[in-house]
Amino acid sequence: MIYAKHYPIRWADLDPNGHMRHSAYNDYAAQLRLDYLSDAGFPLAQFARLGIGPILFREDTRFLKEISPNETIRVDAQLAGLSADGSRWRIVHTVYKQDGRESATITVDGAWLDLRQRKLAVPPAELAEALGQLARHSTYATIERRPPAE
Repeated sequence: MIYAKHYPIRWADLDPNGHMRHSAYNDYAAQLRLDYLSDAGFPLAQFARLGIGPILFREDTRFLKEISPNETIRVDAQLAGLSADGSRWRIVHTVYKQDGRESATITVDGAWLDLRQRKLAVPPAELAEALGQLARHSTYATIERRPPAE
C-alpha cells in the first residue's frame, strides 16, 4: 500500500501569482516523510535519542499542473531505492491536485547522519526495515553504497 496523506493548502503556501509556490511542494513532501517515519515508530524524539537524522543529497521537483488556493492536495511516497544496510535511500513523492490529477513529482536521495560525529551512518535495523516497508516505485533499484573516503 502506498503511504499518502491529504493536506489543505494554506495562505502561506501561495505565491504572488495565486498558486502554490514552488518550495511548498517540497515542504509537503518533507512533512509526509516525517509523518511516515513517526507512524512507523520513529517520531522526531526517537531520532534525538538515537543521535541520527535524515539528510538529503538531492531533491528534484517536476511541476506538472498548478495548485490553486483552497485545494486539498494528496501527497504520497514510494521507495525508489535502498542500500542493503539501509543507509542510503531514494523516495519518489507524487503530489495530486484535489481533482486527482498529478501536479508534481519530487524525487529525493538521502541518507542518515550521525548527529554527534557529523558523519554518514548506518541506521538501526528497525529503522532500515521501517523505511523498506514503503511501497516500491516502478523505478526501484538497490542503491550501491560507496565505500567511505580515505
